[in-house]
Amino acid sequence: MDKDNRDDFTFARLSDLKLPVTFRISQLEGIRRPRSFTELLEKPELRFHGVQSSTLSDLYVTCQLIADNKPLTIPFRTSFKAFKNNYIWNEWITLPIRYCDLPLSSHITFTVWDIAGPRAAVPVGGSTFRLFGKKWTLRRGKHRLLLWPGIEADGSIETTTPSKLGTRDEMGRLEKLVKKYERGDLPKSDWLDKMAFRKMEEIHAAETEKSENLFLYIDLPRFDFPVIFSEPEVQTQPFIASQIPTVSQTPTAASISSSFAPDSNLWSVIDPDAIRENPVEDKHRRLVRSYRSSPYDRELKPNAKIRDELGEIMNYSPSQQLTSEEKDLIWKFRFYLARDKRGLTKFLKSVTWRDSSEVKQAVEELLPQWTEIDTDDALELLGPGTVDSRVRAFAVKQLTRADDDELLLYLLQLVQALKFESAASEQRTARSTTSAISYDDSGLSDFLIARGVANPVLGNRLYWYLMVEVALEDRVMAKMYGRVVFKFMNKILEAENGSERRELMRRQGLLVDILSKRARELRTSKDPRPKKIEKLRAILSDSKNNLASMPPLPLPLNARIEVTGIIAEKSSVFKSNLYPLLLYFQCSDGSEYPVIFKDGDDMRQDQLVIQLFTLMDRLLRKENLDLKLSPYDVLATGPLQGMAQFIPSKTIAAIVSEHGNLLNYLRVNNPDEGSVGTSGVEPSVIDTFVRSCAGYCVVTYLLGVGDRHLDNLLVAPDGHFFHVDFGYILGRDPKPFPPPVKVCKEMVDGMGGAQSPHYARFKNFCFTAFSILRKSANLILNLVALMVDANIPDIKHRDVHEQIQEKFRLDLTEEEAIKHFEALLNETSYITVVLDRIHDLAQYWRS
Repeated sequence: MDKDNRDDFTFARLSDLKLPVTFRISQLEGIRRPRSFTELLEKPELRFHGVQSSTLSDLYVTCQLIADNKPLTIPFRTSFKAFKNNYIWNEWITLPIRYCDLPLSSHITFTVWDIAGPRAAVPVGGSTFRLFGKKWTLRRGKHRLLLWPGIEADGSIETTTPSKLGTRDEMGRLEKLVKKYERGDLPKSDWLDKMAFRKMEEIHAAETEKSENLFLYIDLPRFDFPVIFSEPEVQTQPFIASQIPTVSQTPTAASISSSFAPDSNLWSVIDPDAIRENPVEDKHRRLVRSYRSSPYDRELKPNAKIRDELGEIMNYSPSQQLTSEEKDLIWKFRFYLARDKRGLTKFLKSVTWRDSSEVKQAVEELLPQWTEIDTDDALELLGPGTVDSRVRAFAVKQLTRADDDELLLYLLQLVQALKFESAASEQRTARSTTSAISYDDSGLSDFLIARGVANPVLGNRLYWYLMVEVALEDRVMAKMYGRVVFKFMNKILEAENGSERRELMRRQGLLVDILSKRARELRTSKDPRPKKIEKLRAILSDSKNNLASMPPLPLPLNARIEVTGIIAEKSSVFKSNLYPLLLYFQCSDGSEYPVIFKDGDDMRQDQLVIQLFTLMDRLLRKENLDLKLSPYDVLATGPLQGMAQFIPSKTIAAIVSEHGNLLNYLRVNNPDEGSVGTSGVEPSVIDTFVRSCAGYCVVTYLLGVGDRHLDNLLVAPDGHFFHVDFGYILGRDPKPFPPPVKVCKEMVDGMGGAQSPHYARFKNFCFTAFSILRKSANLILNLVALMVDANIPDIKHRDVHEQIQEKFRLDLTEEEAIKHFEALLNETSYITVVLDRIHDLAQYWRS
């Protein structure tokens, strides 16, 4: 057969389909006839059934995903609907499971229910629908399911309620032809199609009238290609992660020839030798590098062209893989690069770690003479890709130059980096004794402990970060962190006033335990909110609990704040599902410090986001740009509890409800009748509002913060705008049509509208902030990458480097990047977008 004449077809693999299982329950077809008088006389209770009514009864449908006789989801049901002429639901159901996780035997049971009296329902009929066809293809499009009358759907493998029968009626035959027509397998002719479809409607009406059967119609998503069932590929564990080349994944859609045999395998088979070194390439590498016979390498200097090539490689992001040619080039000029602080991470990636001669020269000769590196590179070297403890020790040594305030910004990630130390030390026994790689302790835990002992504020944070890790479910890691805590406590005792500091930490733990226990009691009680508030105040006032008055104690959330008790009459309970507590702490200097305490909520993701906001604020301020960010303190005190600083403010939703718009709210709190161009608001307040809007616009864009609505955007009376609640980050968003840059209409109106000079300043602040933060992209990328094993929902098992790197657009020049951000801003603007996009934006911001 001529190659050009072959009919190629395309398919997609199920394992690559990461979307949730979705389908639409469309309508019920068929005649439902009331019971005869004879049946009603025999069973009087039947007169209460909905089918006996002269109007259409209130039917509903339940559905459940089942595989191998086991339910994969809980039953779902359609919402209440009053029917007039036909039973039409047109309701989409989304199941909490992805297509890629479906077993081949997956099927959905559908049962239609009718009312059978007060608080009772009877099955009208049930049907079991298989999600995969005979050829392992995911079903798509419209389907007609036969309902087996009077029984629930049977979800067993050998179901007694199949959705299709072997015999096909006239309507079934026509529907099969319609599916072929929709797929394009039948030629289209407008005039003939209209006549055919009109005739089909007549046949459908006649068949329905004489048929005794009931049919439920459902709609499945129509994907561009047939989706073939396939198991996810099993990744073989490489020996050293940084050294094994990435094996390219099989494409999601592959074009194959129809001349293949019908039973041929349609997807790739993993080659177990793919991760092994190619002996030819290994020999080539040895010849090219010739490190044993090149005494002149130390004096080797690149020419102008090669210098440009090396400069381009030095600017690569941390996640970018080096080609074998780039690795060879870096190795060739390794002594020249030793004076470049950006070169160390790239050089270490070019080392062949299974070659003991290369490892010895790299670690014992070159590493000690390498120039000092920046903090972002030191953090990269503490990640999971670095296995040699001498390299990690070099990174720790670079961190000793950071002051306590800077170290506090990275402390969360450094505590996570201890996991990779543990992993490296455990590999020691698994390696050959002849390996040149060292698996000794790099000294990271000793460094953190020493700095924590020297600085009580830093030490307090370190203590709580460690205690959260000890409380997690991973018992191996919990044991490792427990050893670090034990060592830390002993070192504190050796320090001056050590026993007093130990006692303060013990009292902090006791305070958190009491608050957690009381918060749980209030959350789980059935009392209305006013009663909960009353109980909370009684608990705080009770002298037995030692909460109203206590000896001075550093607040766990911020050890710089010393508290002496909780003010009962000011404390309250928020109106929320988890009923978090609002606690007003009395400080020893006479001031008050309000805190939100939550139980039952994982606050580690919020803690990470706020830490990165704080870092970005510091980076902007270093460039003399103050965008009035309000990164309030957050501390997770356990896997499902924590506290956050409370900033007196109002949500935009509440402001709009009470004042009509943001300008009225700001004018009430900061009136200035003499001001020009600020709508009667104090100029400094408008300036604060514009700057903070710009700041949060950029930082939430870079971290991909989602699920924004008018209840998690807040404005303080002095004009400070800020975001709360970071349950969705890195591009995740439960709502449709998420705008890339989160600017709502209310924010723009608060600046005086999109044509005002304040909005123009807002855009300029955004461009400047975006440019500044792009310069520190590697630092932010490495900090987030160190959190991949922290078991935080939106970071766990995700390629976080690519997610954030895409936002920075490091492939663009500064001018191009600003134009890119301006285009994103315009896409979000309510002035420049087309009408349907305005509708999408309005839908997104609606709570």
